[in-house]
Amino acid sequence: MTWLVVGLVLFLGIHSVRIVAPEFRAAQIDARGLNLWKGIYSLVAIVGFVILVWGYGMARQDPLVFWLAPSWMSHVVALLMLPAMILLVASQVPPGRIKAAVKHPMLLSVKIWALAHLLVNGDLASIVLFGALLAWAVVDRISEKKRLRAGITSNPVAGPVKWDVIAVAGGLILYLLFITVLHKWLIGVPPILGI
Repeated sequence: MTWLVVGLVLFLGIHSVRIVAPEFRAAQIDARGLNLWKGIYSLVAIVGFVILVWGYGMARQDPLVFWLAPSWMSHVVALLMLPAMILLVASQVPPGRIKAAVKHPMLLSVKIWALAHLLVNGDLASIVLFGALLAWAVVDRISEKKRLRAGITSNPVAGPVKWDVIAVAGGLILYLLFITVLHKWLIGVPPILGI
């Protein structure tokens, strides 16, 4: 469990600098340049992610279980993951109607993903992992709204519908890949029992 927490602190810590220490972030960019800051940011995020994945895997070997979800709950999660995947892809393409309406599709995707996984994973490591990511996404969205009100950021403006088509098609493809192959291959657990 220790390595999971260390990984979360690194991963979410670097992703939270803009939330808790915007002046520090600005000073680092001024002193070192945007490219070096992005390099440091990426390195810390990758190291944190690798440690948290490894730590989560280690913690799952001797789980402390608080609840077991009924088998049908995996179907609910599968349903929730469809919009999460579409929003994930929408966050990576230029704004269409989806991005303009949702404002920050990556954060909404993380919230849906984390909440869905909390529904079916009642062990301590999962509660720590998915609960931390859900809490971070909520706090980051609140922070984003404050930056918007302060005029630091702006909402995306709706662009061509082709970006929505790409987001939906890409999200569906990613969803099907995860349901059929990737989740079991990467995580070791089929997302829907019997697959």
